[in-house]
Amino acid sequence: MSILIRGAEVLTLAPGAGARPVTADVLIEGDRITRIGAVEGEADTVIDGRGKLVMPGLMNSHMHSPEALYKGRYDNMPLEVWMLYAYPILGAQTLDPRLVYLRTALCAIESLKTGSTCVTDDVYESPNQTPEQLDAVFQAYEDVGLRATISGHVVDRPFLDTIPYAREMVPAALQAEADALGAADGAAWLAHCRDAFARHHGRAGRLNFMVAPSAPQRCTPALMEEAMALAEAHDAPFHTHILETKVQAVTGRAFYGETLIAYMKRLGLLRPRTTIAHSIWVTDEDIALMGEAGCCIVHNVISNQKLGAGVAPVKRMLRAGVNVALGSDGVSTSDTTRMFAVMHAAGLIHNVQTPDDDLWLTAEEVLRCATLGGARSACLGAETGSLEVGKKADMIVLDLATVAFTPLNDVANHLVYCETGASITHAIVNGEIMAEGGRCLRVDEAALLAELREAMPAFLAAHEKTEALNRRFDAHFRAIHRRCNGEDVGVTRLGNEPAWRT
Repeated sequence: MSILIRGAEVLTLAPGAGARPVTADVLIEGDRITRIGAVEGEADTVIDGRGKLVMPGLMNSHMHSPEALYKGRYDNMPLEVWMLYAYPILGAQTLDPRLVYLRTALCAIESLKTGSTCVTDDVYESPNQTPEQLDAVFQAYEDVGLRATISGHVVDRPFLDTIPYAREMVPAALQAEADALGAADGAAWLAHCRDAFARHHGRAGRLNFMVAPSAPQRCTPALMEEAMALAEAHDAPFHTHILETKVQAVTGRAFYGETLIAYMKRLGLLRPRTTIAHSIWVTDEDIALMGEAGCCIVHNVISNQKLGAGVAPVKRMLRAGVNVALGSDGVSTSDTTRMFAVMHAAGLIHNVQTPDDDLWLTAEEVLRCATLGGARSACLGAETGSLEVGKKADMIVLDLATVAFTPLNDVANHLVYCETGASITHAIVNGEIMAEGGRCLRVDEAALLAELREAMPAFLAAHEKTEALNRRFDAHFRAIHRRCNGEDVGVTRLGNEPAWRT
């Protein structure tokens, strides 16, 4: 099958190409881009590109689809408190694979219709992910039509041993209840990952598996080292969370006598395939280590604001050689998967972080983080993230006659600051039109959403009991949050850069 887009404004975002579109045809044959330029002849499908913009599909480089069931449910909670309810210590339900499928499809549908052609979905199932649940996630992405990199997320340390001062500030009776649950079996999780790589990696030409040890303070060194070996063997990402909150900045010093980034370096786990979600509370020394390693971070700007976590020093990391991607994070901490909203926020937040406009992000930098930067974080930089001959045909088409682009000045600025995703006419993934005219073409969206709505009352009735069980930890975790935020960790991330450039 072939697709020809005729006479469009094409924004390739290829390295060195700049952020100004050129008028060209785009020819897709099979799953690849075969020509950008004048094309003679026809194709199986022809799209009139006049008055349209063609650009790489957006990459959501850090998302948690399990949180879709809690979209719009929580507010005004720091991360460590919010986790009690979204990832409960006690009483977590083992979800039926059909509900897992529906919540994933919900995320995939919203993602595709709003411009994301590729997502990195870090999937944590409480208490443990089953093969059937993972199968349901892969099936949802295959059915809706996205490119996706999907994890089995793991924590193999007792939860209270991952939070500083928890053994001091949580009552003994509650500690005993939490400890009775134990922790994940690292060997069993690694076996699960090997099976997942064998069954799913490369599925449908657009779906991959990745390893995702939750965080260095939540996982044993042995598990993380084995996970990295698996990632290397399958050319997959090693995806983790580091320094999202000031509590985690305190954690490194309290647990290891060094920052969590320095701890990762000491374990040999800072590598180009290492993707670090958040990276807010990093020191200058951390940034240098990350740049030397050539690792990746994901800037989850909306989620970080909602949780009051801080603002990542993105420009300084870019200058140090760190690859930066963008993500929505959890659908409960950002309440959306819409990457145009993430780009908008990323383009603005740094302007109030420091008066030094040399440290603000340009619209072009934001676009590159949301495209090729994301592809690199998923170990897909050679396959997608920019429009280049030979790469996978992952792209979106936008109508330039909409309000968002009228009057038209600088396209990059319009994409970051004006567009919402409403101008999208087509989403093409792996050489196939997956959405057109605001409608997903491969699934019955209305039926899936109706089925999910029907399932929610029973799920929430059980979840409310789980919330009540975990609410007993709430005051103690808020106290830990306040204590850690009163400590000096040698870096400020509460809206102001630590130094003014002189």
